Amino acid sequence: MSDPVLEARSLKRYYEVGGGMFRPSATVKALDGASFTLRAGQTLAIVGESGCGKSTLARVVTMIEDPTEGELLIDGEPALGNSRKMRQTIQIVFQNPYGSLNPRQKIATILEEPLKLNTDLGARERRRKGQETMERVGLRPEHYERYPHMFSGGQRQRIAIARALMLEPRIIVLDEPVSALDLSIQAQVLNILNDLQQELGLAYLFISHDLSVVRHIADEVMVMYLGKVAEAGYAKTVFANPAHPYTAALLSATPVAEPGREKNRIMLKGELPSPLNPPPGCTFNPRCQYATDRCREIMPVLEGDGERKVSCHFPLD
Repeated sequence: MSDPVLEARSLKRYYEVGGGMFRPSATVKALDGASFTLRAGQTLAIVGESGCGKSTLARVVTMIEDPTEGELLIDGEPALGNSRKMRQTIQIVFQNPYGSLNPRQKIATILEEPLKLNTDLGARERRRKGQETMERVGLRPEHYERYPHMFSGGQRQRIAIARALMLEPRIIVLDEPVSALDLSIQAQVLNILNDLQQELGLAYLFISHDLSVVRHIADEVMVMYLGKVAEAGYAKTVFANPAHPYTAALLSATPVAEPGREKNRIMLKGELPSPLNPPPGCTFNPRCQYATDRCREIMPVLEGDGERKVSCHFPLD
């Protein structure tokens, strides 16, 4: 097995929320101790409901925000925020293809700008590389001088992927990259991402709430709940036999294209707790049908074997 290109050790990101006349200040633990490794040519999917810390993790991994605690290593060395090496190693593709591209810039400018800021390439080389990258994501060279509003959502997301490829990164963070697209277009974009990974050996950190997408593209999966890791391991193991009640509930709500297969939907109780006031003990205990007094008092530790780790006092398997 190859060495990790990216390693996260107990990453935390806290936000201080100011109080008011009748409310004290508080700390939101948006990300509270996430650890993982990512290898070349592999996809680690980060899944969970809105508010679980997925996008916070994306911002910390790309150094858009610095971690409050923890360490991020690239090739075994500490990552340096906002450095040229960092930008050339890790790039990000955002969820909204309509908001992530500057409507006032032509595609040529959007693609060439990373090269202009981070390399010594001349104008001719920048243009050649930009057009080659456009073709690589399935767009024609004549599209190069057009503006973003002249493209569909799927085409814009291809442009966003092309922009992320311009500096030849080894790691791409994909923050809900297909959730804003129609199902037929989702498949096209996912196929492009798969082809690029096979061709270039890219490592993907794929953030999604859609487990039906994750099931088909992930090598490993990390399930998050209220800033903490609930379960993590090989995707095949987690999907075939979830150990955390939260993972099982998420999977039970995922459509399965197998007519006649019996499906038992697990309904979660209540709402996601406020990150300003998380419950004591296991943060999932108010919604868990298996919770005991121990769950309500003691936070479980994430532990397990090489195939899977789970943070639960009473795992399902």
